[in-house]
Amino acid sequence: MNDRIFLALGSLLGFLAVALGAFGGHLLKPRLAPDRYELFEIAARYHLTHALALLAVAWACSRWTGPWPAAAGWLLLAGIVIFSGSLYLLSLTGARWLGAITPVGGLCLLAGWACLVLAAWRGALAP
Repeated sequence: MNDRIFLALGSLLGFLAVALGAFGGHLLKPRLAPDRYELFEIAARYHLTHALALLAVAWACSRWTGPWPAAAGWLLLAGIVIFSGSLYLLSLTGARWLGAITPVGGLCLLAGWACLVLAAWRGALAP
């Protein structure tokens, strides 16, 4: 079941990342200050990259048992929402306090990748 959940979430988030990237490039770039537009681009890049990573998690969930693949998926999802979400909002609103939340999302992304490594390692050791 987790494989289908993460495949659907990764696909949906990939769609959303492309849509937001196009929105940013066509509508926001002329309206935002360059430093705020750069934040929007960073958010979109990490958003799309980690949406693709969720597709890898879906594959890992279909291949290996245990808690690590699912943990990777949920952490990557939280990282996308917190990291990219806070940067999207910061770029659009200028609310500087959102910058304090962004590193929490980055830690979730790192932890998600670490769980994916553990899933692969444990899967390689399984009979």
